[in-house]
Amino acid sequence: MVNPPCLDRFARTALRFDRAYVQSAVCSPSRNSFLSGLRPGTTGLRGFGATLRETVPDVVTLPQHFKNHGWHSAAFGKVFHVYAETGLGSEDDPASWSQPLYLPKSPVWGPRQEKIRAAQIAADRAAGKVYSHSHDWPRGEAWDDPDIADEALRDGETALKAAGFIQARATQPGQPFFLAVGFYQPHLPFVTPKKYFDLYDPDTLPLPDIDEAPRGAPRNTLNPGMVKAYLNFPDEAQQTAAFKRRYLQAYLASISYMDACAGVVLDALEQAGLADDTLVVFIGDHGYYMGEHGSWGHKHSNYEMATRAPLLVRAPEMKSAGAATSALVEFVDLYPTLADLTALPAPRRHEGCSFAPLLENPRAEWKSAAFSEMLRGKDCLGRSLRTATHRYVEWTRHGSTEVIARELYDLSSSSIETINLAGEPSQTALVKSLGSMLERGWQAALPPAATPGF
Repeated sequence: MVNPPCLDRFARTALRFDRAYVQSAVCSPSRNSFLSGLRPGTTGLRGFGATLRETVPDVVTLPQHFKNHGWHSAAFGKVFHVYAETGLGSEDDPASWSQPLYLPKSPVWGPRQEKIRAAQIAADRAAGKVYSHSHDWPRGEAWDDPDIADEALRDGETALKAAGFIQARATQPGQPFFLAVGFYQPHLPFVTPKKYFDLYDPDTLPLPDIDEAPRGAPRNTLNPGMVKAYLNFPDEAQQTAAFKRRYLQAYLASISYMDACAGVVLDALEQAGLADDTLVVFIGDHGYYMGEHGSWGHKHSNYEMATRAPLLVRAPEMKSAGAATSALVEFVDLYPTLADLTALPAPRRHEGCSFAPLLENPRAEWKSAAFSEMLRGKDCLGRSLRTATHRYVEWTRHGSTEVIARELYDLSSSSIETINLAGEPSQTALVKSLGSMLERGWQAALPPAATPGF
């Protein structure tokens, strides 16, 4: 449906991980996990509002580890979580960087939407309203296609600033650098220059075949419907197939815009003569529903479409350039992997394992499961594991070990959950086996010869 040319070109020089899983399909917990090498159950961060260093004061983050070993560490855009709709509020970790985080000054929405928002903000202030949280600020519409240059929006500005950093470092040889570049898109609001919307005809876009929750799934395992907290968003009765295709067009446009922005950064490495000597990783912080299971613009689940995310790795002189691997890897593995590939000491404390051997042999025997979790509401915790063929989920009351619901899905020939098999007598032995693995935790799934992180 979408063919991002810059990342496709990069993938031909990298190893593509087709089964890479985040530890929580929510922006902030996912980022805190892979940037610390610790799982959400360890950090205690399963939602928003607290920073990593508040809950794990002595943490040494991934970029901080490089900084502590003599690398210049810098970040541009959304790396630790930032509240994208307003740009106000950040869960950044200043100790991770050699220079302050750069947050773009350009708006999220285009000029027309920003004018509407400015008028509403002025009216609210005149009425004495106080915004207590970044999400309280007025939003524009769910998508916007202003006819403006890429750099007039946040991701385009971020890309140019990161490219400038690369060009400057090329003139300062001697000190290696760790650079984190975070783009907001693809994420609501879907706002890109008009030319990216023009790449897609909404009338030709197919809607997903499986648009209902899995049969037999417990209630509230998904966020159904659309994200509606945007200006002029129609009620559910008005959300026709044509509207959904327009929504999908906006999402695809945001992917193409992000791809072009990533291309600016990748091209800067080439132009600076640094591409052959630089380890480059492309990731997303979680998956995203666009109609699958009837969910539009959400993630927030333990299912495949939410927990599986993009991962491409290119290392100097790697043997697997252009290949793909179906090995199960977790984003919590990223920290020890980057340390391994750059000959740094392993992080003192981490809960993953280096997947560097897969860059030599993408077919190597690897992890037997990947683990994710999701806090539903304030008191219901779902813990999940994904094997090569199945997904298994246990739900407990937060703070309790009593299992109140189980889910089992056969994914051997599908990438989406359809029927919960946990109650089938024929699956009793498998439920027991996977439940035991989930209880034993992530170390039970480590590959041969892997070393636990503690």
